[in-house]
Amino acid sequence: MRRFRFSIFVPLLAAWSIVGEPETPTHVDGAPPSKIAVVGAGIGGSATAHFLRQHFGPEVQVDVYEKGEVGGRLATVTVNHNDYESGGSIIHSLNLHMQEFVKQLGLKYRRNVAGKTAVFNGEEMILEETDWYLLDLFRLWWRYGISFIRLQMWVEEIMEKFMRIYKYQAHGYAFSSVEELLDSLGGSGFINMTKRPLSDSLLELGVSQRFIDEVIAPIMRVNYGQNVSIPAFVGAVSLAGAQNNLWAVEGGNKMVCSGLLKMANANLLQAQVNSISPVPSDTVHTSNSHMTNSTMAKTKELSKDTINKIVDLHQTGKTEYVIGDALEYQLNFTTATGTGSELYNIVVLATPLQASIGSELQFQGFTTPFDQLPGSYHSTVATIVHGYLNTSFFGFPDPRLFPFASVLTTDTPSLFFNSVASVCPVNISAGFRRKQPQEAGVYKVFSPQTLDKPELKTLFKSYYSVQVTEWQAYPHYGSNQRLPPVELHPNLYYLNGIEWAGSAMEMSSVAAKNIALLAYHRWNRQMEMVDQKDLMHRIKTEL
Repeated sequence: MRRFRFSIFVPLLAAWSIVGEPETPTHVDGAPPSKIAVVGAGIGGSATAHFLRQHFGPEVQVDVYEKGEVGGRLATVTVNHNDYESGGSIIHSLNLHMQEFVKQLGLKYRRNVAGKTAVFNGEEMILEETDWYLLDLFRLWWRYGISFIRLQMWVEEIMEKFMRIYKYQAHGYAFSSVEELLDSLGGSGFINMTKRPLSDSLLELGVSQRFIDEVIAPIMRVNYGQNVSIPAFVGAVSLAGAQNNLWAVEGGNKMVCSGLLKMANANLLQAQVNSISPVPSDTVHTSNSHMTNSTMAKTKELSKDTINKIVDLHQTGKTEYVIGDALEYQLNFTTATGTGSELYNIVVLATPLQASIGSELQFQGFTTPFDQLPGSYHSTVATIVHGYLNTSFFGFPDPRLFPFASVLTTDTPSLFFNSVASVCPVNISAGFRRKQPQEAGVYKVFSPQTLDKPELKTLFKSYYSVQVTEWQAYPHYGSNQRLPPVELHPNLYYLNGIEWAGSAMEMSSVAAKNIALLAYHRWNRQMEMVDQKDLMHRIKTEL
């Protein structure tokens, strides 16, 4: 849930110039959709509503369905009259969509409060950050050789390629699958990285096993709650988020979600969507014919076979039918007061569909590209404790001599937690200072299971309050998983498949922009803007 700052082994990445405002394609073929639905109001869903409004204009009705709280996995808890991040808490300086959101919404960057980090192996601190950057570099070189330099170069190369997405999206290009998107950025290399364990890729680079065990594994544990067998691309996303050029939003990161919904003028409906079914509209357009109910059976008489035939033509590329004219979708939902249904031209699902996360959404009247989405989500427990840290457990009997704000852990069976960190409230006053270990402070503990009382007593001398949030935080990653589809049916899109390539706020924002562009181009038959090859060359020629 957290992109963890770990500056002692990777210097700042080079800054990337921010691309200009997105260019809305000028070619518009046919009437715009009248109603669009987005299911889910986390960062992915709220960003999707924002981008849909940008591309489809002010007349389209955008409804956002959310069964829980706006923000999803961006959330806060209140401790002693202050709010603290319990979900996604860190944003990278190269996350250009998130930066632009904050700028457009008039939000502020949260003031950074410095703190040092250490790595604990269950017996002792094996790596400690100091106040001296050159000393930290010397210690890394002494213990790990040039592993950290090789790692830095690898991460920089991946980040440089990934940053191409902002140029592609600024020029209006979209991708019909996660694979197509990754291929456009890094070719087959990026796709192969979603299928190969991180540890194998790093060993091949010449990174030492010791460095992997003592530096890489702790970062994977705090960021994804998993080990170094996760796919290399996921690991690269995690390592890119382990820089010291990180930030957060004053007042809480979830404010971005509520702000985007307001800016998009979206209608927020507190409801759970139970089922989605296609409903043929009165008119079907194809490149070869224009059939209305005067030349064809009425809407209600269009059969499921007809719907599937339209879809088959679309998928095989044998027709350029206007998808938006062919089908609408009926969403059946439940609210606090009863049930209801609405019709939409376009639907975007911005919520996980895996059964393991409790998704009960049913698809009726058509066949999706999957019987059941593979994989499951990984459970991570965030425990917010107001109390006194037991520094003796880490080898510091005198808490006044304990200099660390954050402690990561190695993959040691006896350790029952992934990390513990002194955390700051989402609103930081000018005179705020981080509590010293001898004082009662607020700490966030990440663990695979809920901490029991003996475990809490191991980590804390005493405590005033404990608040537990169990997140189905990220996919449970494996190296043999398939990436979920983006297009489930004509004009029905799935955003959260991007998480299986890498889970982060910016990844969801990139997926949101891609789906908004894809939906726009599909609706207006602008196929030349979808899945184009050699985009860097194409963009240079356009310029």
